[in-house]
Amino acid sequence: MPGPRSTWLAGVAVVALVAAALAGDELYDFMPDGGRTLLLRLTGEDSLAELAARDADADAWTAWALDRAPDLDPRQARTFAGYAEINFPLDADTLAALAASNDAAMLPPDGKDLAIGQCQFCHALFSGYLTHDRDETGWRGTFKSPFHKEIPMTEIQRDTFARYSALNMPLKFEDVPPELRF
Repeated sequence: MPGPRSTWLAGVAVVALVAAALAGDELYDFMPDGGRTLLLRLTGEDSLAELAARDADADAWTAWALDRAPDLDPRQARTFAGYAEINFPLDADTLAALAASNDAAMLPPDGKDLAIGQCQFCHALFSGYLTHDRDETGWRGTFKSPFHKEIPMTEIQRDTFARYSALNMPLKFEDVPPELRF
């Protein structure tokens, strides 16, 4: 019989898979890539488990990303670095499973995954998310409102969402497909 930890890990994996499927949908290609997607472009010879075991701050991750891909847009490097700083290193059990599979679906969801998977259930992405210009503290503050407190996200996921959003929002009106406006 699975214990609470394995049940929690299974739940996180399901959320990550659903979010990844939604984020991979062409409908959302207009949104900037999140840290997990960017990591997959930067991985190179390193295994995902090796990278996910590292403990580094955002400056070190940014330098690593720009060293790995000098033509990477600086905002993308910071987006990846924010994701890695908040989510890595992963716990030993997840790292072992990731080392055995090298399956990117085992990585935590990134800010784009979380926005697509959580925000549009209650309101349009456009009016409720894509057009807002907030810093990280401002985005974090959205979870204080009564209707956002109950969103099923961990503190790490909320931090991941806030960092991604502060770096990548607002989008320009014309960058959002007409079917997702308002």
